[in-house]
Amino acid sequence: MKKTRSNTFILEKEIAWEPAGEGVVRQIMGYDGQVMLVKVKFEQGAIGTPHTHYHTQTTYVASGKFEFTVNGEKQIVETGDGVYIEPDAEHGCVCLEAGILIDCFSPMRADFLKR
Repeated sequence: MKKTRSNTFILEKEIAWEPAGEGVVRQIMGYDGQVMLVKVKFEQGAIGTPHTHYHTQTTYVASGKFEFTVNGEKQIVETGDGVYIEPDAEHGCVCLEAGILIDCFSPMRADFLKR
């Protein structure tokens, strides 16, 4: 039985950016059934629409500045900060300064994989 997983080495220049909303694109940087790492690039003013999912998510702010809302609690985060999002928590963000978020999901987001 074949396991679902990414290549061992994931080179940024070889991965297409996928649309993920207006002013938002993403690259899947590695995954297997247990975990997925995703790089998400936001233009200033872009919105990560509020949503929920059953995955645990942790987000690292690689660059930029964002206003996150998690279960109604707002916080401005910037380069070097992190966000923990428990399963089924409603969350979203507004990009205040263009930047990149690194999202880690467990288990992997199968809905992000192309069919």
